[in-house]
Amino acid sequence: MSYFDKNKRDLPWRDTIDPFRIWLSEIILQQTRVDQGMKFYNNFIQEFDTIFDLAKADEQKVLKLWQGLGYYSRARNLHFTAQHIATELNGVFPSNFTELKKLKGVGDYTAAAIASIVNKEAVPAVDGNMFRVFARYFNIDDDISSPKTKKIFWDLGMEIIDQKRPGDFNQAVMDLGATICTPKLPKCDICPLNESCEALRLNKVLDLPVKLKKTKISNRFLHFIVIENADKIALCKRNGNDVWRNLFTFPLVETTTDLLDKGFVLETELDDNLSFISEEKHILSHQNLFIKYWKLNVSLVEINNLAKDLAFEMISFNDIEHYPLPKPIEKFINKYYLD
Repeated sequence: MSYFDKNKRDLPWRDTIDPFRIWLSEIILQQTRVDQGMKFYNNFIQEFDTIFDLAKADEQKVLKLWQGLGYYSRARNLHFTAQHIATELNGVFPSNFTELKKLKGVGDYTAAAIASIVNKEAVPAVDGNMFRVFARYFNIDDDISSPKTKKIFWDLGMEIIDQKRPGDFNQAVMDLGATICTPKLPKCDICPLNESCEALRLNKVLDLPVKLKKTKISNRFLHFIVIENADKIALCKRNGNDVWRNLFTFPLVETTTDLLDKGFVLETELDDNLSFISEEKHILSHQNLFIKYWKLNVSLVEINNLAKDLAFEMISFNDIEHYPLPKPIEKFINKYYLD
């Protein structure tokens, strides 16, 4: 712990034990690097000083602030949980690991991090950093994608966690994994644990941790139809249980290949008005999105006729800043319309 005391990262949420700020930081840092998440944390705190402020906000505003972080279910869960705590729990966060886990969007790791930092409950925050540090230090070669292995790490963490400073212990492991015991280029020469690390002694550092299960990746082919008139452009609100739910995109047609059957998608007399603009590949954790953008040149009357079928509304370019957009759509608009 002495190394952590001298070298811990200076992060804004470490200056407080306010559960709202700790919870917010942990939700943002799920699937996100600290250097990327810092800006978003500061923006949220600037906008929402308390859990009540966040609870009263419109979801669209929350999603707009989240824009660029990805994994948007985190933002929806964040807003839902803020409303739950504000209305059902009178703004008071649960005070222990078990109750924290009942909150939407809060799993074992996040609950342990909050409970240990805010309430000094001695529970290990088992995440990728802890898997890596423990696997290497203790030479554990069990498959970390297995639920049984997670219990091994949990039990080990419960055994060695600092009972007086559990929050600092968890954050010390996080820092060590994020800055020194990194996945590909670990800095073993300056690691404070290098004299007793089993993986280093056995020359197995880069072999650990072991993860055998591979994520299944699917390919999807998305065709966005760009419709504009004067100073407005067509946007649709995504719904259903799919990527980018409650965000706004252009009208979308999805196909099983990268080819678009224009006659199937649009009225026959409009086929000649559809022209290709650009394409890109956008990679998500479980999906490869092959995206093509098509410009549809039509009159205002035809736009009004299409609006019902393609479920869009015409949004002024001056108002786009209020609409949460997926990264590919934001990038496209910035390139072709706002530069």
